[in-house]
Amino acid sequence: MKKIVLAVLLIFQIATVVVAQPNQTAKELHETARTFMRQGDYDNALLVIKRAAEQDPDNLEILKDLAFLYFLKRDYANAMQIGKVIIDRPDADVQSFQILGLTYKAIAEYKECKKLYKKALAKFPESGVIYNEYGELLAMDNDLNNAIVQWEKGIEVDANYSSNYYNAVKYYAQNPNPELLWIALHGENFVNLESYTARTKEIKKIILEAYKKMYAYSNLLENTPKKTSGFETAVLSILNNSKDIANNGINAESLMAIKARFVLDWFKGKQQKFPFRLFDHYQHMLKEGIFDAYNQWLYGSVANADAYELWIKNNDKQAEAFKKFQNARVYKIPQGQYYKK
Repeated sequence: MKKIVLAVLLIFQIATVVVAQPNQTAKELHETARTFMRQGDYDNALLVIKRAAEQDPDNLEILKDLAFLYFLKRDYANAMQIGKVIIDRPDADVQSFQILGLTYKAIAEYKECKKLYKKALAKFPESGVIYNEYGELLAMDNDLNNAIVQWEKGIEVDANYSSNYYNAVKYYAQNPNPELLWIALHGENFVNLESYTARTKEIKKIILEAYKKMYAYSNLLENTPKKTSGFETAVLSILNNSKDIANNGINAESLMAIKARFVLDWFKGKQQKFPFRLFDHYQHMLKEGIFDAYNQWLYGSVANADAYELWIKNNDKQAEAFKKFQNARVYKIPQGQYYKK
């Protein structure tokens, strides 16, 4: 009972502060509104941010939050009204288009939403965020063939935005003729960009299954699209040389050995023609003595949780070294390393 009374008093005190300061600036009101938003109190957030908008009606950040609050409260008519005004401003940013896009998607207004994203990409042609959301819209409209085009373009122009990799991997995995190499490469880039989310575990499983399917072929080059880039041919040719390692099954240990051999062959000259951040990452971890831990984290953790815990117990120093390395480094992919046909 005391906790309830204290909670009510605290809410009353916050509300009193808001009401008792009529001379608050628009900036102060905006901060108060954002505090309410973080607390999930959208009613009070809306009340306060309206006052902020009255004081500073041209403030883009205030208007964006106002439109977003209307969206959160499912008042889509007002969210759209404000959103349309915002995106026509010369200072409209990517987030401005995102908010209106969310509103259009919520009411299944796909036609207008497509126009919106095309307008956004004309203004922000290198926005991985917009390409990803445009792809998701097309997927919602059952146009997956064009959705993957947007996700791949997002990867090409904004290599460090993780969601395009995620959606591309999911698309290829669900395709009747999956592009196994790109499931593996896009998937690994994804888990290095986004290492500790629920999506990470999901993609790890997909990568492991992709390698199992890849090495089910007697020749890895058999299962490639007609239009294959020189990069894809080079990678698959080297991976093909490790079929003997895969004969005893695909798991964390065999994949570590396959990749270790791959690095030795790749860095005999292919890296000069096709620089690729992920392979540089392999080489660095091999030199640091943590490559086995990386592959256990990537594959062992989803293949057999008990065996993975046992491996950590028996290799605690390497596991700890990899953990420190992973927490300290920023995995950043240079632009221009895009080789997907």
